[in-house]
Amino acid sequence: MARPLVLSLDGEEFPVNLTKIDRDKLYGSVTVEAFDEDGDEVFLRVLAYDGKTIIDKGGTALATVTEQGDSIPRNRLIAVSSDGEELEPVPSSFSAPNLLQPATVEDYLSHTVKTVYALEAAEEGELDHLRDSLSDGRIYKFPFSYRGGLEYDGAFLIGNTEGIFMIVGQPAVLKFLKLGQAAVLEPAEEQEVAVDDLDFDLL
Repeated sequence: MARPLVLSLDGEEFPVNLTKIDRDKLYGSVTVEAFDEDGDEVFLRVLAYDGKTIIDKGGTALATVTEQGDSIPRNRLIAVSSDGEELEPVPSSFSAPNLLQPATVEDYLSHTVKTVYALEAAEEGELDHLRDSLSDGRIYKFPFSYRGGLEYDGAFLIGNTEGIFMIVGQPAVLKFLKLGQAAVLEPAEEQEVAVDDLDFDLL
């Protein structure tokens, strides 16, 4: 069983399990299947750069290499700031209790949502105190990192008659314009993509 996330409020700790809520669970999903003229199922394959080699599913991978083309294990990579200083990684939020702090609606709405989780009690103990604390529209927040990394996301707890939910996001970068003022689009910063986030079936 996965390790529970421990939340702390008013001196009381609440071990909870997270269930990710995605579009498939909310709206259902559609699976597209393709068949050839003989009725056999067909699959997507990757065409290599040479234009003639077909790579089967699972035949591609990501690797980090030096300028000379030598492969580097991920555990040897060091993250640095724009000034070249080494960045101190943050631990996973599952490694210690997380103290809940009051948040405002403005705090919550100023974040771009990445993930939504439904919370359930990990043990026999109920979440009555936590649920009651959220019942009048109050919001709580805490820094959250699922596996640990270079920075925390913002996590917000809200509650309603359907349950308790944790919304994870990053502060939104908003630029306000005056009437008649043209917006200038800036190139988005590159973000590291985890291998787990890639689906090579889509390539």
